[in-house]
Amino acid sequence: MANKLGVNQYGKAESRVVRIVRDTARHEIRDLNVSTSLRGDFEDAHITGDQAAVLPTDTQKNTAFAYAKLHGISSIEDYALALGRRLLEACPAASDAQVRVEEYAWDRLGDHSFVRRGGAVRTCVVTVGREDAVVLSGISDLVVLNSTDSEFRGFLKDEFTTLPETDDRVLATSLVAKWRHTAVEGVDWNASHAAVLQTLLDTFAGTYSRALQETLHAMGCAVLDDQEEIAEIRFSAPNKHHFLVDFSGFQVEGLTNDGEVFIAADRPYGLIEAQVTRDDAPPADDAWLHVPGFC
Repeated sequence: MANKLGVNQYGKAESRVVRIVRDTARHEIRDLNVSTSLRGDFEDAHITGDQAAVLPTDTQKNTAFAYAKLHGISSIEDYALALGRRLLEACPAASDAQVRVEEYAWDRLGDHSFVRRGGAVRTCVVTVGREDAVVLSGISDLVVLNSTDSEFRGFLKDEFTTLPETDDRVLATSLVAKWRHTAVEGVDWNASHAAVLQTLLDTFAGTYSRALQETLHAMGCAVLDDQEEIAEIRFSAPNKHHFLVDFSGFQVEGLTNDGEVFIAADRPYGLIEAQVTRDDAPPADDAWLHVPGFC
């Protein structure tokens, strides 16, 4: 039986790139986790072991660090575009270069002192081809919670269903969202990201939810309505379940739990994933853009 090489890519994962700008007494910091990949004609490397067309992953790592200084980091999207174009230039056998960036935020304590901020992480996935580029901006670990205005009832039931219906529950998730831009030139990446994040938060807080699916759809529609240059947005939203603690077995007179004390369960959890896209949006190369995972 004949065999052939399938889809393949290679790169350097999770280079921790920290850039401190010292041009003035008031320093700035950008803290990134950078992963790069190349895809193209690397058949010889796999079949015969010939590495002549392979740009080493160590070189990709070095370029990521060098471009933090040579190009700078005004935004992670702008940095990733520049880095991807450089890698594509340096590797003629590559058809595409992809750069994935996570940025960790620091809050200022003084001119040269900072404290690492917990919580949400800004992300981007930039794919640079020989003729065009695609930018996915995003956010991960965005933990949000509504303590009311959420229900879950009327669902399908069978002989294994034990979940009770509820018309008042805690709705919480640790959201991953990625949105694809229709253009990559002339974009104010920082302003766009801040606006999307604010829209997501405002819509989550302002939407009565009959299901997390409904909330995600409302959030996606709000983002697309607000920013015409965004073609689609994708969500991966694990339910962070909060179960009411049963006080009925406690021997304490007058002790009741009227939706006030919960146990936060981390697993197993429901995982809700959805895409909201414009009707006229050009399709994305999912096999390349959205690996690994739905988002």
